[in-house]
Amino acid sequence: MSNNALRAGEIRVGGVRSPLLEGGRPESDEAVVFVHGNPGSSRDWTRLATAVAAFGRVVALDMPGFGGADKPPGFEYTVRGYARHLAGALAGLHIRRAHLVLHDFGGPWGLAWAATHPNEFATATLIDTGVLSGYRWHYLARIWRTPLLGELFQATATRRGFHLLRKHGNPRGLPREFVAQMFDDYDRGTRRAVLKLYRATSDPGRMEEMAQALRPLARPALVVWGKHDPYIPVRYAERQREVFPSAKVVVLERSGHWPFADDPDAVAQAVLPFLREQLRR
Repeated sequence: MSNNALRAGEIRVGGVRSPLLEGGRPESDEAVVFVHGNPGSSRDWTRLATAVAAFGRVVALDMPGFGGADKPPGFEYTVRGYARHLAGALAGLHIRRAHLVLHDFGGPWGLAWAATHPNEFATATLIDTGVLSGYRWHYLARIWRTPLLGELFQATATRRGFHLLRKHGNPRGLPREFVAQMFDDYDRGTRRAVLKLYRATSDPGRMEEMAQALRPLARPALVVWGKHDPYIPVRYAERQREVFPSAKVVVLERSGHWPFADDPDAVAQAVLPFLREQLRR
């Protein structure tokens, strides 16, 4: 086994179990923390996290309601609830300095944590996510937020439909095994969690409050965005400099919402040097 191979484990926060992948030196209190979005799991990050583990500690969690994590009906499926879970997990893992790598709804979750833990928040790598002031919900989110319609849509989601859906806005296409993994994880508990999360989030993550808390910190940031993302438009990539003034922005011309899946080499070429430099500091 190579030194940077990932190890499977789990962490419990308030009785809610999150499976996790770890790599690098477990004794380090500084780590690169990967947070997936919807739908997703820690396995979204396997390739990238394995590469980072060659030079730093890495942790990737299945967040409640997703992947192999617990999906209790009583969990607080809100941005605040997820930020609290992340805080508890990082405390339990003895991580005192976190370099966040965030995607999709992992952005609001992770940045909400960062806004309330400025001393522990080191850097942000934002992949098709960030502080989305003025954001308007995409068409799927509008369906999920609509009572009855959302339930019907979730109940009738099929594997074939899932594959067709993932072609939308992805010129390069997505690996078949990646889409199959997402659908396999998209069970009844996850579908319920998605409806609760989107209906509890009127303004995605109370963005203006988040921006006001994060802007004075001026943390180093890397922004990576798929130009054809149909869910979070690429115009938000440059807007991350409103909160992270020194951010480097990389737009991938033929990628969609999951660039780490449709163009993993390009994402690694942007992310690995940034994280290596930040960990050296």
